[in-house]
Amino acid sequence: MPLHAPTRPGPAILVLEDGRTFHGEAYGAPGETFGEAVFSTGMTGYQETLTDPSYHRQVVVMTAPHVGNTGVNDDDPESRRIWVSGYVVRDPARVPSNWQSVRSLDDELREQGVVGISGIDTRALTRHLRERGAMRVGISTETSDSAALLERVLASAQMAGSELADEVTTAEAYVVPAVGEKRFTVAALDLGIKANTPRMLAARGVEVHVLPATSTLDDVLAVQPDGLFFSNGPGDPAATTDQVELLQGALERGLPYFGICFGNQLFGRALGFGTYKLTYGHRGINQPVMDRTTGKVEVTAHNHGFAVDAPLEGSTATPYGEATVSHVCLNDDVVEGLELRGEDGRLRSFSVQYHPEAAAGPHDAAYLFDRFTDLMSDGKDA
Repeated sequence: MPLHAPTRPGPAILVLEDGRTFHGEAYGAPGETFGEAVFSTGMTGYQETLTDPSYHRQVVVMTAPHVGNTGVNDDDPESRRIWVSGYVVRDPARVPSNWQSVRSLDDELREQGVVGISGIDTRALTRHLRERGAMRVGISTETSDSAALLERVLASAQMAGSELADEVTTAEAYVVPAVGEKRFTVAALDLGIKANTPRMLAARGVEVHVLPATSTLDDVLAVQPDGLFFSNGPGDPAATTDQVELLQGALERGLPYFGICFGNQLFGRALGFGTYKLTYGHRGINQPVMDRTTGKVEVTAHNHGFAVDAPLEGSTATPYGEATVSHVCLNDDVVEGLELRGEDGRLRSFSVQYHPEAAAGPHDAAYLFDRFTDLMSDGKDA
């Protein structure tokens, strides 16, 4: 039989909101998409990145040049679907090779309707975003008119001011049972939760009740929890009010709290701190963070474009106790964790900005789940 050359992808165009334009080839689904352009520095874990709900409404630029080498499997998704608005890679794999692979990344993107572009200088694009900051972007396989696409980019939604948790949360509550003997019950508010988070809690004897983002304090208390957890998620924490009020009500009742990523930002707001948008954010699996309570440095996974504005030194009095910054990013001194202690000096609640459920270190941050179970155990003994 004669061999046929593979069909060459059609043209695609990428236009940033400041007019910078890149021409490449279609990758994934045909069409047109818009979102906030951000870059991720991870060299592995692209499937986890794509299925992380925190990337909702974002167009992810991969700094690693070769993407798709290991294909796609059915074991590694962090949620029920791909959430990125668009995907940008330099050299996509022609043929995936991995024992777990069941299909190619290109096929998966196409099946889920994710518009992407390949064959562009992602290094130049990343440097541009580092210098100018994250900004809106459009990708199109339907037009080559950069001026017309730019008009549509400028008409698209901004990330600042967007409340997005309701768009990614679970529609109905569900329970992840404890592995082995049940020790605690936790109410976990799904603001864009990743699947490995309740798994890591369950492995420590925690029965996890995952609740929709629209849940009230009464919904939380109805499961009779030993602790409250807020997950990661997309959007601007300054645009969120209901979850902040829920958390404040839980803190008033002395319910132990643990928050991750968006849950850290909302914890900061509940304590009275502000939040702000980072120039280009932290996204990758190689960010050094110091736990100031132990002096240890962790290699951590990040995905955030906003941060808590809290003083790095000293403590701050709040209606719920004394708040301090517990973790700091060693690259730029961004707040990466908060602690709340009572008048007796005992830890009552805490949060981190990074993702301890991810395997960046690979297990540098797993101790935080043990810290949460210790906290709930102390609460029971108090």
